[in-house]
Amino acid sequence: MVSATAATELTFDVRDLCRASRRTPTILEVPAMMFLAIGGAGAPGDADFQHAIGALYSVAYTAKFTLKKSGGGTYKLPPLEGLYDAEAQTSFGPQAFDRVRWTLMIMQPPPVSRELIERASAEAARKHPELPIADVGFEEFAEGLCAQVLHVGPYGDEGPTAAALHRFIVEHGSVPRGLHHEIYLGDPRRSAPERLRTILRQPVERPAGQPYDERLLEHAAARR
Repeated sequence: MVSATAATELTFDVRDLCRASRRTPTILEVPAMMFLAIGGAGAPGDADFQHAIGALYSVAYTAKFTLKKSGGGTYKLPPLEGLYDAEAQTSFGPQAFDRVRWTLMIMQPPPVSRELIERASAEAARKHPELPIADVGFEEFAEGLCAQVLHVGPYGDEGPTAAALHRFIVEHGSVPRGLHHEIYLGDPRRSAPERLRTILRQPVERPAGQPYDERLLEHAAARR
């Protein structure tokens, strides 16, 4: 999954995981991966949320540059991702997100080790004592079979897109499980709100005692 070019740039193929249609939800199998992760609660725009993002990126960039300095290669940092609790999944409105529990994550390629993250965290904490660096963990996360769709536009307008994703899941004989998952392909600091691109992902499972809809399994297998 990971290779090094002549310029010692590491490449890891996650393109299928970050590919989604704006019009039609798709199915994919998401493997186990390692993530930097930090949790909290409250509105995504509040100070705790922003400080958590700062802590994540501080550790992520420090780990990346530490690996590069040691001769271990370099890589493009994967996008920011967020998991949101069940309350957000039902209404997708701004008021629900004011009360939501969240986990922010950045995927780490296989060359990044726990020992490297510990070193990077210590360095990041020294440089940024104002950030909650100590709350950043290094964890494996696996979702398995999921449905996802691309939302284009402001984060606050995700409701209809998310509702369409859930209708697709039910229409194909499955039920949602786990947490609402968002992958942020756009940068709100650089893109106009109407141009932001966000993948909305939802893990799925079959109802008790029933097989998966064959269309789900065939679709997932075709993307491997």
